[in-house]
Amino acid sequence: MKHPSRVVLLDLDGTLTKSDSGILATAVRTYKLLGRPVPTNEELSTFVGPPLIESFTNHGLADEADKAVALYREAYTQPTFDDPRNPGQKVPGMFLNEVYPGIVESMDELRRRGYVLALATCKPEPQAQRICDRFGLTEHMDYLFGASLDNTRIHKAQVIRYGFDAIHFDEEEGDRAVMVGDRWTDVDGGHFAGVKSIGCRWGFSAPGELEEHGADMIIDTTDQLPDAVDRFFATLA
Repeated sequence: MKHPSRVVLLDLDGTLTKSDSGILATAVRTYKLLGRPVPTNEELSTFVGPPLIESFTNHGLADEADKAVALYREAYTQPTFDDPRNPGQKVPGMFLNEVYPGIVESMDELRRRGYVLALATCKPEPQAQRICDRFGLTEHMDYLFGASLDNTRIHKAQVIRYGFDAIHFDEEEGDRAVMVGDRWTDVDGGHFAGVKSIGCRWGFSAPGELEEHGADMIIDTTDQLPDAVDRFFATLA
């Protein structure tokens, strides 16, 4: 089997799509349904990136985390919220979302330059598939890997290793990869899986977050991605 020698792992939320409105609206609804105090806006902002069950556990719902996740997933995947694009219609929280300008063009340019693109997200894989299909991203990548619904695969490093197993990634055969993402979870997850990272400032990281967690390279705009990936792999040659 020919190995995918240059793999670009792409985060979803905050890297390919601006997804905070749907994630936060669904989280707020979950707290209200449980009759629990809604976290501050600053606390809610941390929900974009880490595994959902950990976010609920860390923000007041440790005793009901599993129930909170179930309520969240129902609203996030079923028509629940008013569709801002189609008044009078409902959409699931996952579709309160938009692709960042320029990201598709950068993905296409990376593939033109010979890179293999693989989504690596802590969002459950079936949800990630629906989002990528809905917003026209699926055809611009080679593979899509996400978390499991049973919480046995929820961290970024676990998703990366799962993806590597699926595509028969083998460093001993000369395969190399980089993780591209906007949060500390992407940087740390990549490092735990033995993969360096490119941090993206257009997402949801707090000031200094990417530097603090040791991102190996940081870029500011989506159009910088192809050349940044070239520079990264040049250092591995």
